Amino acid sequence: KQYPAILYCQGGPQNTVSQFWSTRWNLQLMAAHGYIVVAPNRHGVPGFGQAWNEQISGDYGGQNMQDYFSAIDALAGEPYVDKTKLGCTGASYGGFSVYWLAGHHHKRFKAFWAHAGIMNLEAQYLETEEMWFVNWDLGGAFWDKSNSTAQRSYANSPHRFIDQWDTPIAISHGELDYRILASQGMQAFNAAQLRDIPSRMLIFPNENHWIMQPQNAILFQREFFRWFDEWLK
Repeated sequence: KQYPAILYCQGGPQNTVSQFWSTRWNLQLMAAHGYIVVAPNRHGVPGFGQAWNEQISGDYGGQNMQDYFSAIDALAGEPYVDKTKLGCTGASYGGFSVYWLAGHHHKRFKAFWAHAGIMNLEAQYLETEEMWFVNWDLGGAFWDKSNSTAQRSYANSPHRFIDQWDTPIAISHGELDYRILASQGMQAFNAAQLRDIPSRMLIFPNENHWIMQPQNAILFQREFFRWFDEWLK
């Protein structure tokens, strides 16, 4: 028997991939719904030394995305995986990853779900409440043309690759998110709508960067599986 599979993209981007029981990104629950899940320890996640952890800073859309392609391609080669039914999801930097992969995946995936993701890095630089972090992780301001690290970062902003989007995508975001504003999710949704791509947007008026309220967590999980079941089963 073959099963559909989901690539989980970790946020942070310097956060650990773990198997703890979560009301948000619950890999066990995905598996219980009949999905094979791959959650790669891509460049940037802790646990493999300082150099590995810091490599992602200034390399958004770089080596870590190739890590994701390597992982999903390896999984798709397994006999128990239906390579025609692959999905991709993630939040925060994982949402950025979803948006970026949507413009580069070359028909690998059949559906995406992004939560609280960054769509436009230039807007993110000016909007976030975590100003020091974008300076560190993106390498500096987008208007500094002499800064090659920063220019490479902004050149990989997902909004630059909208013309390559062609895959159903669902987007969720909290309106009280000051780390990554809900306008980022609206940009992604509007882009998909303008390109006539099947798309949905789920807005939580009383949530921040994370979905914390029990009733919202239930709604999120219900809609998450409804979306992937529609496109992958």
